[in-house]
Amino acid sequence: MRTSRKHQTPATIHRLYEENGPFCSSHFQILDNNACSDMAGHGTDVSFQTYKDQVFTLESSTAALGFDSPSAINISLSMSSFSQHGSQSYLSYPHHSTDNTCGSPFSGSSVVDDSNELKHKLRELELSLLGPESDTIDSCNGCFTTGAHHAASMASFNCDQLVDRIPNFNLKQALVACGQALHDGDMSTLTGLMHVLEKMVSVSGEPIQRLGAYVLEGLRARLESSGSNIYKALKCTEPTSSELMSYMHILFRICPYWKFAYTSGNVVIKEVMEYEQKIHIIDFQIAQGTQWMFLIAALAKRPGGPPSIRVTGIDDSQSNYARGGGLDIVGQRLSEFARSYNVPFEFHDAAMSGCEIQLGHLQVQPGEAIAVNFPYVLHHMPDESVSICNHRDRLLRLVKSLSPKVVTLAEQESNTNTSPFFSRYLETLDYYSAMFESIDIACPRDDKQRINAEQHCVARDIVNMIACEGPERVERHELLGKWRSRFMMAGFSQYPLSSSVTMAVRDMLKEYDNNFRLEEMDGALYLGWVNRAMSTCSAWR
Repeated sequence: MRTSRKHQTPATIHRLYEENGPFCSSHFQILDNNACSDMAGHGTDVSFQTYKDQVFTLESSTAALGFDSPSAINISLSMSSFSQHGSQSYLSYPHHSTDNTCGSPFSGSSVVDDSNELKHKLRELELSLLGPESDTIDSCNGCFTTGAHHAASMASFNCDQLVDRIPNFNLKQALVACGQALHDGDMSTLTGLMHVLEKMVSVSGEPIQRLGAYVLEGLRARLESSGSNIYKALKCTEPTSSELMSYMHILFRICPYWKFAYTSGNVVIKEVMEYEQKIHIIDFQIAQGTQWMFLIAALAKRPGGPPSIRVTGIDDSQSNYARGGGLDIVGQRLSEFARSYNVPFEFHDAAMSGCEIQLGHLQVQPGEAIAVNFPYVLHHMPDESVSICNHRDRLLRLVKSLSPKVVTLAEQESNTNTSPFFSRYLETLDYYSAMFESIDIACPRDDKQRINAEQHCVARDIVNMIACEGPERVERHELLGKWRSRFMMAGFSQYPLSSSVTMAVRDMLKEYDNNFRLEEMDGALYLGWVNRAMSTCSAWR
């Protein structure tokens, strides 16, 4: 008797993640089953619960005022955040998004108030250490002290003494104050705070200390205009391809973000393609091709025999470097795997970035049922704020012209695309504090592999968002509300995710720490860490 899809799909897909097939790099050590994840919410209030039925609310609001002046005492910008009684939220501030146009008003304390208070404390401490003459007329030169002189005075502080004089020195507030000072052009305060932070941050410390270390590098890179040179900014050596692959694998194993995208996308495609005999999957970030091994194995068990599958893989430079070669490596790997399951298979490589893709590169054939996959890649496409080409929307229109049966989208739930610097800076602090907390659960703080994974796979994104502007800033996340608007403008309608998708993801998350949360809202899935939404999955047609 044929098993109903309701129960068959999640178990079939998830079971593949448990098997030690040729695509599970068994020579890597699994560090822990706990993992981490983070997202920013969107929309109206919803219940957001763990598997122990702990209830959360997802709130978001739109700005009452424009955000031309993010340094105002009350930040009247739109935001989205999870809230929980007793939660360990990183910052209490509105997220900044004029793109998220639905939701309820949010009231919270202003982080700018905190940063201003901290700057006053720092100024008071400076006076106590240097004396009042640091801010008055220099009797020898008969002139006011300059900003450079002030900065030099701040830099001459004994950092240990400075921290000792502020018993309740709050690293989180100090990081916020740094961003505020940079936005305001207050270089003396910024210089002093950065010298203090150097003694407080650590790549092997608590989550906020690790985040602080990379934020500090991002600030330095912005001041030195070196943000585009990531490894120069991070003061570390670029890893070999095999090292980078191992670091990426560590994050894949200890954090559920990629499995969240793979699991949900595969269940959706399997459902939609249930009766199709010729399937063409176009993956805009093929990486190592791991996702399609799971799907091939699931489709091999289809009653009546498997369909023929054709995969078009579009490359990205980081994956190319990590695997030490071109897409032919991925094609050979997938072909051999499909052969082992007796699934007719063909691989076509499009060795170029998504920005370069044109219709002819996809080689669509008559009679194919098309599925398109966008896993954490569309936010790298420049939009209208960066280029008149607007590849972000151009790609969506191109995909719509293919008449796909389904398009799957996985993205970070964060707003860093068009936000001004200080708003983007605050969003980066909030998002990545949750990410580092989630990684902290899974790995010892002094684990060198974890440190390398964060440095080469996470820190580079933080530096890019803080240090770079214009075309050089490639990390440009948007909230699901904005993605929804873009897809609808391109002619798509949303394909609500079924209960089978939710079941499969919940089953997968049982491997991880119970601070990872899952909630369904408006036909999409939100993955969160404690009180912060981290990623979303949605489908379109």
